[in-house]
Amino acid sequence: MPGYEDTLAGLYEVLKPYAGDGQVLHEETELVADLGLDSMKSMQLLLEAEDRFDISIPLNILPEVRTVRDLAGQIHHLTIPR
Repeated sequence: MPGYEDTLAGLYEVLKPYAGDGQVLHEETELVADLGLDSMKSMQLLLEAEDRFDISIPLNILPEVRTVRDLAGQIHHLTIPR
């Protein structure tokens, strides 16, 4: 089973196109404030993350997601087999 660090690394790959030139992504990077994601870009990001991790991300988690760490934690939780 992939660990949190694997999820984080995969998420960094998904987020790379959204980062500005020379911008370093880290767990405290804020998706809106630092990456400038608007609602359209946020939805595109979620679709790409769903494809990358082969999961369905429920929209009701979005109010809880502010940083890369928040999103990685939610994705990791969704990838744990039940």
